[in-house]
Amino acid sequence: MALHDPYAGFRFTVLVDQIVKGGFTKVRGLTRETKVESFREGGVNDHEHKLASLTSYGNLVLERGLADPFLYIWHQAVVEGVIKRAVITVTLKDPQGKDAWSWNILNAYPVKWSVADFDANSGQVAAESVEFAHHGYLLRPGLGSLTSAF
Repeated sequence: MALHDPYAGFRFTVLVDQIVKGGFTKVRGLTRETKVESFREGGVNDHEHKLASLTSYGNLVLERGLADPFLYIWHQAVVEGVIKRAVITVTLKDPQGKDAWSWNILNAYPVKWSVADFDANSGQVAAESVEFAHHGYLLRPGLGSLTSAF
């Protein structure tokens, strides 16, 4: 039996180098995958050894309403060859608004910026999407409800 209900995916904050840079409506790409290499041992014919290899991380994608030009300007600097890396912190909140899960995305920088289509018939808010390459992420320490499984 679970200790508590799953957390709602709509209560979260995003910080760039510990500074709030506007409200984000969507976070995608918190993924990682460890490759496995098969190794056959001489004289062992009933199985292969499976060894963990490199772990790769998907690009982080942040979406929000088009307002502050901060993310566009940051990506423009990358286009011009100036790579400024930052720590992006994504924090999922519990029902009381306290930090439940939090990830520090390391050495992130924008690699893609796009704006949603403009459509006079839709009445939707103009939105931007920014994709970040990074060196991986760590679960932020100090969250009392998280304990090691090992």
